[in-house]
Amino acid sequence: MKSIDFLKEHGVEIDKSLELFGDIGKYNDNLGTFLVGIHSSINELIKLMQNKDLANYAVYAHSIKTDAKYFGFKELADVAYQHELKSKAGDLYFVTSNINNFIEETNKAITIVQEYMNGNEEKVVVKNDSLDEYKDKTILVVDDSNIIRNFVKKIFSDQYNVGDAKDGEEAIKIIDANKDNDMIEAILLDLNMPKKDGFAVLEYMRENSLLEKMPVSIISGDSSKETIDRAFTYDIVDMLGKPFNNKSVKQIIEKTIMYKENRQ
Repeated sequence: MKSIDFLKEHGVEIDKSLELFGDIGKYNDNLGTFLVGIHSSINELIKLMQNKDLANYAVYAHSIKTDAKYFGFKELADVAYQHELKSKAGDLYFVTSNINNFIEETNKAITIVQEYMNGNEEKVVVKNDSLDEYKDKTILVVDDSNIIRNFVKKIFSDQYNVGDAKDGEEAIKIIDANKDNDMIEAILLDLNMPKKDGFAVLEYMRENSLLEKMPVSIISGDSSKETIDRAFTYDIVDMLGKPFNNKSVKQIIEKTIMYKENRQ
């Protein structure tokens, strides 16, 4: 690794990132995941633009924005946010006219990361757990961001099995596979995801009377009153806004697990 000063010299807001990760070691541990994630996400964005699928384009733009903010790449986060807003508004002209700028900012971030890691980057692969029934007490993290899933895994892996799902469709399959056991202690659920969003997961769980059995807390970058009010129409435990840090994630997981223990 190069010195942390290399990141600062290239405009990376590393001090803000360390408020999340706690120290440079944890930042570096997750950097490979960030590198792989934005590379695959920008390629997916291009395909979605070509297919004029602006709904899912917005989801992927949101994911890049969130991850870029976590790692201090403000310019990339700002560009991604513009694309998220415009694609949500159905503005295909803006998306197609400005996609090259989005790609350019992504490539800048990729180059900085690769140079910082000296060309020896370790690609952290966050693998999906089997959809089979869990055998150990598990925290399930449902988020389309590799960074979030990997971050929570690193916090709790010494205490629990940490399962993950990258979208609502995968989450529902996992929940269904475990609905007859008592292994899922808590679910940390994002709302804005491709395929099926977090609300689809909540609806499935309510229809199958699973919200008490598998208590859910929400993690979301959408703090609008409409979203918050809608989320609390379901029997969730709590809601945590992004970006968050190590301490706040621990607190909401502990609160969610305690909810289940108190209801037994």
